[in-house]
Amino acid sequence: MVEQEEMKQAEQQYSANSIQVLEGLEAVRKRPSMYIGDISERGLHHLVYEVVDNSIDEAMAGFCDTIDVQILEGNSIRVQDNGRGIPTGMHEKEHRSALEVVLTVLHAGGKFSKSNYKVSGGLHGVGVSCVNALSDSLIAEVHREGKIFRQSYSKGKPITSVEVVGEAQDTGTIITFHPDHEIFTQTIVYKYDTLAARLRELAFLNKGIKITLTDRRELVDEFAEDPVTGESKPTGRQVYRSEVFYSQKGLSEFIDYLDAGAQTLIPEPICVNSDKIIPIDIALQYNNGYSEKIYSYVNNINTIEGGTHLQGFKMGLSRSLKQYAEKNKLLDKLKEGLAPEDFREGLTAVISVKVAEPQFEGQTKTKLGNTEVTSAVSQATSAAMEVYLEEHPKEAKLIIEKIVLAATARNAARRAREMVQRKGFMSGGGMPGKLADCSDRNPEHCELFLVEGDSAGGTAKQGRDRNTQAILPLRGKILNVEKAAGDRAFDSEEIRNIYTALGVTVAQEDESGEKHMDLSKLRYHKIVIMTDADVDGSHIACLILTFFFRYMLDLIKNGYVYLATPPLYLVKKGKEEIYCWTEQQREEAALALGKGSDKGYTVQRYKGLGEMSDKQLWDTTMNPAKRRLRQITIENAAQAERTFSMLMGDDVPPRRQFIEENAHYAKIDA
Repeated sequence: MVEQEEMKQAEQQYSANSIQVLEGLEAVRKRPSMYIGDISERGLHHLVYEVVDNSIDEAMAGFCDTIDVQILEGNSIRVQDNGRGIPTGMHEKEHRSALEVVLTVLHAGGKFSKSNYKVSGGLHGVGVSCVNALSDSLIAEVHREGKIFRQSYSKGKPITSVEVVGEAQDTGTIITFHPDHEIFTQTIVYKYDTLAARLRELAFLNKGIKITLTDRRELVDEFAEDPVTGESKPTGRQVYRSEVFYSQKGLSEFIDYLDAGAQTLIPEPICVNSDKIIPIDIALQYNNGYSEKIYSYVNNINTIEGGTHLQGFKMGLSRSLKQYAEKNKLLDKLKEGLAPEDFREGLTAVISVKVAEPQFEGQTKTKLGNTEVTSAVSQATSAAMEVYLEEHPKEAKLIIEKIVLAATARNAARRAREMVQRKGFMSGGGMPGKLADCSDRNPEHCELFLVEGDSAGGTAKQGRDRNTQAILPLRGKILNVEKAAGDRAFDSEEIRNIYTALGVTVAQEDESGEKHMDLSKLRYHKIVIMTDADVDGSHIACLILTFFFRYMLDLIKNGYVYLATPPLYLVKKGKEEIYCWTEQQREEAALALGKGSDKGYTVQRYKGLGEMSDKQLWDTTMNPAKRRLRQITIENAAQAERTFSMLMGDDVPPRRQFIEENAHYAKIDA
């Protein structure tokens, strides 16, 4: 009776006045995730990309060649370009400055007019206005027509009119903004490396554009190369951390960057360029590795789900290579047939197309759906490859030999998988003997801890929540799959045990050529890598992550993989205990318990999980209410690929250079 009365009142109250109209940018502030993806760290950095994309659009139109990005004190961002400058004249329809229209009206911008921009990236007209809406402060400065125009905003609303504040000898736009902490409640701290990865990518995709990134939040030691030894040494000066991203050759240099840790089969990347139907730019290189690394872009947007341009590339590549191999009788020794993936083992490729009106599909709207692109890219790839193979017979033979070896290894891996499945693994027939499973059968509630060694595994089994937490001890260091062919990976007992415990099968290639896992039988929605807090533990965690990245990428993409963070120290005085994860925390705990003295307290350094009692391991690392889990995500696939290849591959010099360069900025125990 009460429910019926409440429903009747609700019906009476629901009238025309109940319809809420959000004007201007209020809708963006109300539902920011609809416009920038999310309001976490990823969305925070997306604000910068949107402003930079406007400058890139100017560059693609031929009016800009320099972009400067600065992280200012307090985590404000300043983006300056030398383009034409946003128009500041009166807008006929809106009866206000065009600058204000661009910054306050959704779907307003020059990129909708084909006369101004043939193609463009970003969020198609909502980008810079979204940045304005989600910033507590934004200042737009335009150098145009010999004058400097300026207007200030707060939370998407103008707080000054467009004012002339000086004379200008140049042209361009400067946008300075500070993200609103009311929107970005998790963090407003920008990460230099995250921004650098995207800006580097944009420089490769748009050759001839100089992009500078500077971090003005803190000074760092300056390092320079010794002219005699070639070693990087401190100069004794402090400077702001800064990098210049510039590419003269474009995608071929992108390939060199991505393959820095690999031994290549051919001297130079193969380039595909065509402008017949749509602008197509492709570079590819074969190396002695076993993984396939293909990155596709549409109008500078990373199409992480692929699409018709990727499909066309794979078709054109396979067709041209197969025709050449058959014509020159290079497949005679192959006992079993070729599969499409054989043509792409050890391949690194970047595909960039410019489409006037791209149609995006997929879960994250990053899959190109334009059907006309497939044939255009396929024909361009096939034509360029045919010319290259005929003109470079020595390199062509090396590539075909690589393909034959890939087919042989694939067939061996298939037989290994079939043998494994016949024995009951990977099909639910039997769990690994070392697995201590949990009693709950709902994957959303269940966690699997991959633990280093039997000792730590025993402690974890004692301390866990048996209802929801399963433990799988791993023996020593698992196989480095970056250096091993697929058949060797499936010969590894530890890797087979991971597949079996998770309840999943090997990723299979679908009709579009993409490899995906069937996650319908995944038994745990949290897979936690828990290793010792030392160098060996970090190496083991890196080996496991390399395996997931190469063979179970869908688990990472769906947010199922985590790293546990056990404490480094226990500071103790009597019954008082403080666990510490960093050196700074240890010093603060020592001061707190010692009360200014270095006596009366003890410090225990945990070298391994096995040194903890089951209660300590539960309290610090496994208890959902107290633990610190780090979710593994891929913000930039190309950068992740390069890092895994360099750190886990065969080539030592690039790895040494990477360590030397990054050691200057690494925060130990942070």
